Amino acid sequence: MEKKEVEICVYGAEQICASCVNLPSSKDTYEWLEAAVSRKFPNQPFQITYVDIFHPPEDEEKRKFAERVIKEDMFYPVVVIENKIVGEGNPRLKAVFSEMEKYGYRPEQPKNSP
Repeated sequence: MEKKEVEICVYGAEQICASCVNLPSSKDTYEWLEAAVSRKFPNQPFQITYVDIFHPPEDEEKRKFAERVIKEDMFYPVVVIENKIVGEGNPRLKAVFSEMEKYGYRPEQPKNSP
């Protein structure tokens, strides 16, 4: 399978979602996710983008999805990989990694210790 460089979008806001009060902020989740994916799939490029749902970018697709997050009262952060929602509120790494593997990403094999 040929690998496609995927884009991970994390949609959220500075204010923590009312239903997610005890969870990390959207920005913290974005940073944590970027580090976790980089460790799991080293030397395999991907893009990760943070989108503030109340101040979305000019990109029409991202702006429309940000509006959808608000309109549908989704739990944020919402993690989207190639237009597929893979996590909402408290995204699970297993779901994110599984989706990335569908695009040809392979986890680094642990090195055998001597």
